[in-house]
Amino acid sequence: MILNRRDVLLGGAASVALLPLAARAQTAEVVIGVIYPLSGASAQIGVDAQKAFETAADLINKNYDFDLPLAKGEGLSGLGGAKVRLVFADHQADPQKGRAEAERLITQDKVCAIVGTYQSSVAVTVSQICERYQIPFISADNSSPSLHRRGLKFYFRAAPHDEMFSTAMFDFFDAQKKKGQKIETLALFHEDTIFGTDSSNAQLKLAAERGYKVVADIKYRANSPSLTAEVQQLKAADADVLMPSSYTTDGILLIKTMGELGYKAKNIVAQDAGFSEKALYDAVGDKIPGVISRGSFSLDLAAKRPMVGKINDMYKARSGKDFNDYSSRQFMGLIVMADAINRAKSIDGEKIREALVATDMPGEQTIMPWSRVKFDEMGQNNFADPVLLQYNGGKFVTIAPPQAAVAEAVWPMK
Repeated sequence: MILNRRDVLLGGAASVALLPLAARAQTAEVVIGVIYPLSGASAQIGVDAQKAFETAADLINKNYDFDLPLAKGEGLSGLGGAKVRLVFADHQADPQKGRAEAERLITQDKVCAIVGTYQSSVAVTVSQICERYQIPFISADNSSPSLHRRGLKFYFRAAPHDEMFSTAMFDFFDAQKKKGQKIETLALFHEDTIFGTDSSNAQLKLAAERGYKVVADIKYRANSPSLTAEVQQLKAADADVLMPSSYTTDGILLIKTMGELGYKAKNIVAQDAGFSEKALYDAVGDKIPGVISRGSFSLDLAAKRPMVGKINDMYKARSGKDFNDYSSRQFMGLIVMADAINRAKSIDGEKIREALVATDMPGEQTIMPWSRVKFDEMGQNNFADPVLLQYNGGKFVTIAPPQAAVAEAVWPMK
């Protein structure tokens, strides 16, 4: 057989193409998909998330003197210093749009991992697509407990879920009762997607176990134009604690409608979501001084861990805001994923998954008040200790648990 020059050249090109993927990745960039609502009613969440992920990517790609995975040195050392490149996709708070965008990120943009998604209902479809393509997915800020219980191999969540958050709330109620405070009745108020439904189920279970009476359990349609009928029910129930599970626009409408109908809740302990967002407090903060929200992040931690304040300053320079419960979890979601890719020394989905399974990150090497990051067999980190934050004087202050608190709770609310 006689080979001409063209055959030789083609053969050489083919042999390069057949080089192991890991070898070719040594000098390549590592492409990670980030999927959030960048338009529509939740667009501000997506904009803030984008700044959080860009802050994390900056820390990974450049050299910083922080005791945080990948901060020291440039890029991913396990892949020859490869830099992380983020590709953002807009799911518009639509689960089916999320499904399509996840598939596009994987098949067209060739991402090796995906992080998302704010709404838990979107995380359901995105994680299913990732599972099909064997692409690791980190649920950065989704809190529905059912998400990690679906038997998925490529699903991971470093942050707490709503059963963990709700337990922190009921621990706080029990502690207040021991101090002589009257807390007997609860009113649950939740939207009708997986986030609100899972939150309500967790709270109903804990109320029954701890001996609290639920006098109202009101489910409303997400993004409803009116909450008048629902607020009338809340006013009639007049519970000791109102416990809303609502995104930002619904939370604002709830508080405005309460004001219009003359209903003043004795106390509000919220399941985060809209009640951690600056937009809500800009709109109605003066109507709810002393509201309590659960969270993952406490800026008060900066007093003990100066790195937290410095990284917060980096995020604030980009966004004009301090880290909150969402943006802090988004930041850590990318750090955890990139750390796994670095240890895997590969952009192969199965190898990254194995590295995520082996993750054991000390809490001191995060910006969170967590004891560690270590995933159980379902991909959930059970060491992500929640905190309770109270809104007073125009800012949030950590009031629980005792080991994280910097102030006593003002109870009842002002």
